[in-house]
Amino acid sequence: MILEVADIHTPEGEQVEFERAIRLGLDTVLSKSPGFHNYEVRHSLETPTRYLLLIQWNSLEDHTVRFRESESYTKWSAIVRPFFGRPPEVQHFELVARHEGTEE
Repeated sequence: MILEVADIHTPEGEQVEFERAIRLGLDTVLSKSPGFHNYEVRHSLETPTRYLLLIQWNSLEDHTVRFRESESYTKWSAIVRPFFGRPPEVQHFELVARHEGTEE
C-alpha cells in the first residue's frame, strides 16, 4: 500500500467551496479509479488555507500511471484545480511502522 500526500493551499476565503469541490471530486471520480483504497482530507488549524489530502493506493503505478494518464484525472482536475492557490506538492510514502492506540 502506498500513501499519496498532497499539500494543498487554497486562496483566502475559498475554503468552503474547496471542501465541497474536493469531496465531490473524491467521491465521484477519484474513488472509482483502479487501485484506489481510501482517502482523508485534513485541514490545518494553524494555516486556514492549507489542507493535506491523504490517499492510499494499492501501488505507486495505480496513481502515477493508471490514474494520472486516464480521463478520470482530467475530470478530477477540472473539479479541484480552480481552488488551488498554487500547484500542490505531492509525494508518495510507504509504511515503515504503525501503532494504533486504544480507545478510552
